[in-house]
Amino acid sequence: MKEKSTLEASVGAFDKAMRGLDDAQTLLELAAEMNDEASAQEAEGSLGSLEAEVAKLELARMLSGPQDHSNCFMDINPGAGGTDSMDWAAMLMRMYTRYGETKGWKVEISDALPGEEAGFKNVSLRIEGENAYGYLKAEVGVHRLVRISPFDANARRQTAFASVDVYPEVDDSIQIDLPEKDYELKFIRGSGAGGQKVNKTSSTAQLRHLPTGIMITCQTERSQSANKDMAFQILRGRLYELEMKKRDAERDAAEAAKKDISFGSQIRSYVLAPYRMVKDLRTGVETGNVDKVLDGDLDEFVTAQLLGVKNPNRNASAD
Repeated sequence: MKEKSTLEASVGAFDKAMRGLDDAQTLLELAAEMNDEASAQEAEGSLGSLEAEVAKLELARMLSGPQDHSNCFMDINPGAGGTDSMDWAAMLMRMYTRYGETKGWKVEISDALPGEEAGFKNVSLRIEGENAYGYLKAEVGVHRLVRISPFDANARRQTAFASVDVYPEVDDSIQIDLPEKDYELKFIRGSGAGGQKVNKTSSTAQLRHLPTGIMITCQTERSQSANKDMAFQILRGRLYELEMKKRDAERDAAEAAKKDISFGSQIRSYVLAPYRMVKDLRTGVETGNVDKVLDGDLDEFVTAQLLGVKNPNRNASAD
């Protein structure tokens, strides 16, 4: 019934757009016959809203993958840039948290390892909401920050990198085979700042998948059982995504391209000095309102990537 309702809504939206187009075309033809300028302007004026409706339909089509509707997990890892890159990872976490809030999603930290001076050595988020994976898969890749470093005594300009990876939360309808011989599970004391309880009990779940080497650490829940369940949930999502990447040549290429979290591998640049600009090197979408983007205004970038917009100057921009 849920699938039926979704399909009916899709067909209904398409039919509505087609009726609007037919009405506008009929009105325009009548205006031409009667030389009625007011009717012609009315017909042309309706095209703007029709274009917006068609754009929504096209985006919905791009979010029709088998897991696009799912919740997801996001890993943010600093790369080249030292303390600046760890701080950049924290900035990205804030950006995606704000973006999730604009979408009505629930965003929570599932694991985090703070840096010595600032930011994170790595941070993982769980994002719950309609089409969370469908939208955020557009953000997978290396993100580059250029700014005057707050950690440099000489106030020099520094470049920092961080990688973003996203994988769906797999529900019970998809069977992921996890034989006991393929994983190791142990409980340790929390390593973060934590509260009074976190570092006094061995409630942190550490799960290693032996065939792939994937390591999951979860310490944000209150009990061993809850942390264990979350760790297995994250592992299932990562294994599902790993299998999808094996079947998808384009995703394999994208993953290979972002392995080196440094110069020449970024998908987007955020420049705060000497000028201010955010530019996506895949699509060519850019804006000078950097603060707005860092506050979570990502729809323009995400939509362009999902719709397959290509930057004709990709190579030149990357250089």
